[in-house]
Amino acid sequence: MNKPRTRLIALAALMLPMKTALAASAPENFLYTSAGELESVKTQLARPDISGVQIVYNWKGLEPAKGQYDFSQIERDLALTQSLNRKLFIQVQDRFFDPKARNIPDYMLADPEYDGGLTAQFDNPGENKPVGSGWVAQQWNPAVRERYQALLKALAEKFDGKVYGVNLPETAMDLDPKHEPKGYSCDAYFQGEMANLAFARKVFAKSMVVQYVNFWPCEWENDHNYMGRLFDFAAKNNVGLGGPDIVPNRKAQMKNSYPFFNKYKGKLTYVGMAVQEPTLTYKNPATKKPFTKVEFTAFARDYLGANVIFWSTATPWLKK
Repeated sequence: MNKPRTRLIALAALMLPMKTALAASAPENFLYTSAGELESVKTQLARPDISGVQIVYNWKGLEPAKGQYDFSQIERDLALTQSLNRKLFIQVQDRFFDPKARNIPDYMLADPEYDGGLTAQFDNPGENKPVGSGWVAQQWNPAVRERYQALLKALAEKFDGKVYGVNLPETAMDLDPKHEPKGYSCDAYFQGEMANLAFARKVFAKSMVVQYVNFWPCEWENDHNYMGRLFDFAAKNNVGLGGPDIVPNRKAQMKNSYPFFNKYKGKLTYVGMAVQEPTLTYKNPATKKPFTKVEFTAFARDYLGANVIFWSTATPWLKK
């Protein structure tokens, strides 16, 4: 009479490790915010369900003059995260999504060697919102790229092994095809971004290195093999990948980076995906409502293989 019950108990015992493993595979939750704002979200950072924070630092703020660096904000943020036993990811920002945000060092804007340093770009800020504009550093220009890599080297000398990770900004940008800047080509841009990534991996020997990727200029469905080459490089060189937006099953992403994240599940060192402010504007076509935490997390975990989600501090569930 007790045999069925015994079998049920045995089955439950077998299932327990499976449930534990599934729970452990859920992505960690990090906050996502900008330099100078960490103190104001300290209460959110201290939540037991938050493991760390990703902070965006613009290039100009880190290099106020050529070869002169100011990392005091990172030092303050690192001290705060360490005091709460939280991890810190730093994003070294070289592109900006506001027409007034020309946030690279002034010497690059003025010196002819850098051809102005910046190029105007266009941006899609979210669902049903007008296209915005901003700027992107000319990483295809060797002189600009040299200065960006000098910044990465200085950061690594100070923070490698102290910060949990460093990530490079998204690969997407949209230029006006009628006014392409000097020296620009799709291949030159791709090669410049890949050179920066390889350099970051070289100088940050201890901290995580993550490249954000969503789209490549000129490419759709990997027709230039930019996406394929990036993922192959990442898998072979201990590089993590991620992206600025989790939008479940969105057509544009499903034709670009998302299938590669799925293909490379378990093959990448680290996958970090974000829910930023524009991401929160997207709605689930089935429910006609904004995506929920459960929906974002399920897609990031099950399809994209994410290790972490960087949540905007404006995310509704963080305010509860």
